[in-house]
Parts: sequence; structure tokens; C-alpha cells
Amino acid sequence: MPDADPPADDAAAGVDDPFRAAREGSGILRCPFQGESIPMLLRHEEVRRAARDWQTFSSDAPFRVPIPSEESLRSVRQLPIEVDPPDHGDYRSLVEPFFLRARQPEFVARVEGIVEALVGAALAADSLEVVEGFALPLQSRALAVLLGEPDGEAEVYIGWGVHVFHGDDGAAKASRLEDYLRARFERAAAAPGDDFFGLLTRARFRGRPLSREEMLGFANLAFAGGRDTIIHSVASALGHLATVPADLAFLRADPGRIVLAAEEFFRVFMPLTHIGRVCPQATPLDGTEVPAGGRVSLGWASANLDADVFDDPRAIRLDRRPNPHVSFGFGPHLCLGAAHSRTVMKALLGVLCRRVAAIETVRARPRVERTAGYERTLGYDELVLRFHPAAAG
Repeated sequence: MPDADPPADDAAAGVDDPFRAAREGSGILRCPFQGESIPMLLRHEEVRRAARDWQTFSSDAPFRVPIPSEESLRSVRQLPIEVDPPDHGDYRSLVEPFFLRARQPEFVARVEGIVEALVGAALAADSLEVVEGFALPLQSRALAVLLGEPDGEAEVYIGWGVHVFHGDDGAAKASRLEDYLRARFERAAAAPGDDFFGLLTRARFRGRPLSREEMLGFANLAFAGGRDTIIHSVASALGHLATVPADLAFLRADPGRIVLAAEEFFRVFMPLTHIGRVCPQATPLDGTEVPAGGRVSLGWASANLDADVFDDPRAIRLDRRPNPHVSFGFGPHLCLGAAHSRTVMKALLGVLCRRVAAIETVRARPRVERTAGYERTLGYDELVLRFHPAAAG
């Protein structure tokens, strides 16, 4: 196959940036949420500085790290994301080796097998809705592998849909998830295995067993924390390769480009716009003061489009290097699932390079995050694609 260059200055490759004016102005956007005006930090340097400074911008705030907050959607503190050092590091150390299994060849091969099956089904169909018909099963089946669960458990996860918490029936979904997790821990307590639930029932935090609430906090994050991120990143990557076919040709010409391409997709297709921090003490910010107990948010999506760090930041460049994006966070709370997400994305792109010649958009309904402070278009509520097979040989 002849070599190919990534498209330059293609309007179709641009991504939405509703934060540009505020980022280039004060660097802060005030966002009303649940009766609270939350200042969002927008610049790459300031977001990373705040992410490191847990004494000023604390995560020790059960239910208030996500924005909007989740007091009505869960009953337990998510671990380790909703604690600060040194507790954070001690909690994290209990499960981090389990999540890093995503780098192991056996795990990678199993995820590639999941992608192969999904791509094969897509090629056999006339067309496929890929948010629920491809990205959701991929996320769910890969998660079952990561957690050491039987393959059949993934069908349960698929049945929960794209969102575990959010939507008109968010409270009911959240209750269903907690009921499922409690039942799984009951089974693990009776016969602990080598899976994620068995690990937590055997784990000891500073010499004592974890409480059931602590176990639920770890599991709640594992099932809810990265779900939307993977689903929307996968769907967005597929949508981009359908919209800009030269980029699929660019990857097929040299699959060695996949590593950089995956990082670029994570940079521009960052489903989590921002995350909250709580100021334990009154904190000066932008000429005003965040009161003690008030929240600030770290604008991951805005930081990833900061022109002071990324050349032509709205352009999707699959050979971008360096690429210091913050899609997996920064500082002590770097995402536990980063290795897993990278494995899934690289497996997807690798199989597409081997088996797919082109992807065609049949129908697309963009996903729009609408708030009182901003509107951000990213990903799809519905995306129907047609996959064309690569020539054999």
C-alpha cells in the first residue's frame, strides 16, 4: 500500500472548543451547577498546577468530585478518587497492580479478540449503530476481562446502557448498580476468587480488612468512572475515521502510527469536560475568593486545546508529538484505568487497519453537553456506520 500523509487543515478534522475565548481571556469560566457558581480553570498549565496541589484543591469530598455532584446517585465515597494523599496512595496501591494487567500480552490478546469479533460483525452487516452496538459491548466485554469476570457478566453490563448514573432514570440506575455490587461482594465473601471482587475482600488497608463501604467505593468507581470515557472515545474515533478517510489510510499505511494516533484521539475526544475539587480554606482566584468548602473545577477538555501547548489544537493530527494531554488527569489522581483505555483504543485501531478499507457514515446525531455555562459538542448520541472490508492478501 502506498504511503499516505495525514490531512492538513481539513475542516472536518476540527473539534469543538467552546472555551477558547474565556481561556485566552481570564483563563476561568464560571459555571452554574446545582445552585453553585463553580469557576472552571481552563489553561493547561493552571489545570496541571491545581491537579498537583491537593492541599489547596482537595479531592477529599465525597460525591462532590464529579460535576454535577452525585449525592443523590450513590451512597458510598468512590475510592481512591475521593480522598487525598497520603490515604489516596495507600488505597491506590491495593488495586493498581490489578489495573496494570491491561498491559500484559494475554490481556491485550483477549481485547484484540473482542474487537475482531465486533469488527467482523460490523463487516457482515449492511450498517451498524456503533454507540450501543459496538462501543458499549467493547467497553463492557473488555471491562469483564480486566476485572477477571466471566464473559457472561459483560451481558449484564451491556444491559445497563451507555450511562450508569445519568439520564431521566439516573437514581434508579444507580440503585441497580449498587444492588449488583452488593450481591457480587456477598458471593466473593463466601468464596473469594482471583477476580476484582475477590481481591477487595482479601485486601487489607493499613493492616485491617476493608469495610464493605470501602469495597463498594472501589467497585463503584471501576464500573462508573471510565464507562462513558471509553464508549464515547471509541465512537468518536470511528466517526472521525469515517469523516476523514485519509486518516484511516494514514494508519493502514503504517500501523506503527497507532500509538500516537490513540493519544491524539484521547486528547481531542475527551468526554469528561471537567472534574471538581473543593477548597478547604478560602482561596483567592481571578480577583475574587472561593469560600471555604466551595468548589473549583479542572477543565480537562479546555486544557487539551490550549494553543500555548498544542500547535493548531483543534486539528486532529494522528502523528502529533509531543502530546501532553490531560485526558487521564494529572498529579496524584492520574486515572487508574489509563492503561486499560489505551489497550482498548490501540486494539481497535489495529484491527481496523487489518480488516477495514473504509468506513462510511450513514446517519449521525451528535452528542451535545448543554449547561448554563457552555455547550460542547463531542461524540454521538447515535452513529450509524457502514464498514467496507479490506482486500484479502
